[in-house]
Amino acid sequence: MPRSLRHGRQMVSIPGPSVIPDRVLAAMHQPMPNIYEGELIDTSNSVLNDLPAIARTTGNVFIAVTNGHGAWEMALTNTLSRGDKVLVLESGVFATNWGQMGETMGIKTQTLPGADRAPVDPDAVETTLRADKAGDIKAILVVQVDTATSVRNDIPAIRAAMDAAGHPALLMVDCIASLGCERFEMDKWGVDVTVAGSQKGLMVPPGLAFVWASPRAMQAYQSADLRTGYWDWGPRSGEDAHYLRYCGTPPIQHIYAMRAALDMLKEEGLENVWWRHQVLADAVRAAIDAWGHASEIEHNITSTAHRSNAVSTVLTGALDADRMREIAEQEAGLVLGINVGDLGNAFRIGHMGHLNPPMLLGTLGTVEACLLQMGVALPVSGVGAAAAEIATGLSPAD
Repeated sequence: MPRSLRHGRQMVSIPGPSVIPDRVLAAMHQPMPNIYEGELIDTSNSVLNDLPAIARTTGNVFIAVTNGHGAWEMALTNTLSRGDKVLVLESGVFATNWGQMGETMGIKTQTLPGADRAPVDPDAVETTLRADKAGDIKAILVVQVDTATSVRNDIPAIRAAMDAAGHPALLMVDCIASLGCERFEMDKWGVDVTVAGSQKGLMVPPGLAFVWASPRAMQAYQSADLRTGYWDWGPRSGEDAHYLRYCGTPPIQHIYAMRAALDMLKEEGLENVWWRHQVLADAVRAAIDAWGHASEIEHNITSTAHRSNAVSTVLTGALDADRMREIAEQEAGLVLGINVGDLGNAFRIGHMGHLNPPMLLGTLGTVEACLLQMGVALPVSGVGAAAAEIATGLSPAD
């Protein structure tokens, strides 16, 4: 048998599903309960009561037993009608995919083209909306963070562009990759629909999706003709029929897991969660900058202000990024994110959710070791640069 350093606990540093805390895993180990009354109902109600605060909204929240793509469909079917037009703000892969899903349901899409290395341009949004004199555009689809490119779009600036154009479209934001990692203020920023999933910043296994709806979105629901039996917000809104909130049997283990994850977020404090992600993301960015001093390694997103705190996409020039990932996983036990889209040689580092300095520095140190193994000249240590960044977040000694 060949020798290998990978024996031990594998580290998964992909941009979701993220590392599941032991506390969340333990919460899932429950015997089958009564699904009609008692503890499960109380736990589920508490989850529903606490979820609006995670998106910083007082609006309604709906839970579906699905992934983020299901949340996309729930958002569209409950607010739009056949033949409606949506404006898709391209910035990588996922907003475009959301629009394509709408097309299969009879929604028309108009795409504002974007670049793989830059955020959505709010000025272009305003220009496009001003040109829509008839008000044909009923909704705008945008991601806060695109996990393919690792861009962070400026949602308040996009809202300001809509207001400047005086356009009444609903603003729909995909926060699947960003919720619980990036600052997000649904009500303050004027977002009408927010979608997210359980498996990234919320630290729960894949299987739950969430849609938060503003009063404007609920008003749009009244005339939406794309509603279907499973996704329909109406039955899911009932106070008495808990069974209908999930359109059937509730996701028992996921409810307990979500309760534990929300408790962890409340105990840490959401502002502190955002700050932790900022410090750790800055450490990743410092490592990438250091690696790039003597190589073709660089950030995919050129603007420092628009690099995500949840994921970093790294371009490697002529270096075979897939081979580097293979070495990392097969020989060192580190799983990195694959290149998604047409970026050339690239890999992704997820830094979201249940993460601390030992976990992150282990990831960066392993990446650095693999780069050295592949012959990349690194006169400056990325790990050292990351450690210096993390030091800024440590409390001073007494």
